[in-house]
Amino acid sequence: MPYLDHAGARLFYTVDGPDTAPAIVFSNSLGTDHTMWQLQAAALAGRFRVVRYDVRGHGRSTAPEGAITVDVLGRDVVAILDALQIDQAVFCGLSMGGLTGMWLGAHAPARFSRIVLANTAAKIGTADAWNSRIDTVLRDGMAPLADASLQRWFTPGFLATAGHALDDLRAVLAGLDPRGYAASCGAVRDADLREAVKAIPVPVLVIAGGDDPSTTAAQGRELAAAIPGAIYVELHAAHLSNREQPGRFTAALLDFILGRRPVTDDAARYEAGLAVRRDVLGSAHVDRSLQRISPLNEEFQNLITRYAWGEIWTREGLPRHTRSLITIAMMVALNRSEELKLHLRAAANNGVTRDEIKEVLLQTAIYCGVPAANSAFHMAEEVFAAVDR
Repeated sequence: MPYLDHAGARLFYTVDGPDTAPAIVFSNSLGTDHTMWQLQAAALAGRFRVVRYDVRGHGRSTAPEGAITVDVLGRDVVAILDALQIDQAVFCGLSMGGLTGMWLGAHAPARFSRIVLANTAAKIGTADAWNSRIDTVLRDGMAPLADASLQRWFTPGFLATAGHALDDLRAVLAGLDPRGYAASCGAVRDADLREAVKAIPVPVLVIAGGDDPSTTAAQGRELAAAIPGAIYVELHAAHLSNREQPGRFTAALLDFILGRRPVTDDAARYEAGLAVRRDVLGSAHVDRSLQRISPLNEEFQNLITRYAWGEIWTREGLPRHTRSLITIAMMVALNRSEELKLHLRAAANNGVTRDEIKEVLLQTAIYCGVPAANSAFHMAEEVFAAVDR
């Protein structure tokens, strides 16, 4: 297991994805561990080097006796980057992890290309409230916090239908060392970054939950307004928005990393769609299509650029990787051979591997029929052979 001894603590971390890919570091919230980011890691590891770690006092990371401060938490992240020989990364932290991100943006900006601050605020809660929680945890342990925390972390509607899907979070929280949790509460209590965030020079995305009772949407908007040039996104979620809205959270994160801009009207939708179309299909193919525009097909080309690419492929609900795989499956089902070849060629642009394409084609053998899948496998072999030449 990868551990790093730093500043009196043993820090656990895990890395997914290619060593040569751009790095992204995820920092967990109070009362969770690195597994809270599992859905994001699974979606991004094909194209990023995904680093997750347990904040000291959480999960498998220890914490020394005494106080924890936000600057210590920030230096832990820098130490992990140093240990992995990562010069610069994207950082994404939620709640307490967001406070760490603010400190890093103010004190170690050169190490980060972009910073995502989710469900957080520059000053969280009051000293009295945190002191009361610390006293309760040290006296009664973690068990009494489990149900109350889940009520804050998720909306009632989500909780009502979640079933056992949140048992992992409950188990992590109940299993924490009360002393490490209490020390982290002290770090959040004492952190006040309201002035520091005004000088963050790194591009920042602030994600808030519209129904978050712990760090409200109003606090999220206030944070975004205080950081020069920050982008604000609000999701229909409570505190752990990455678990309640994983697809939309990951899409917003990826759009921010890739510098995609929101679409506001038909002209902007066309420009955004044309950019996505080039990203997905390749500029050479798109240029050929544009050169063949005629009075007969001009409006059709405009239509598909605006709505297929500018409306659907830019939506935040699914990452492009997933859309690419879905499109391949649908082209097999509909026997659209030319479009299938096009999207087989384009899949690599979306981070899709050939092994993943193989799995989708095997799936189509069951649900679309063996002849359809057989034809699709032949097409894939032709396309890949041509690409490899």
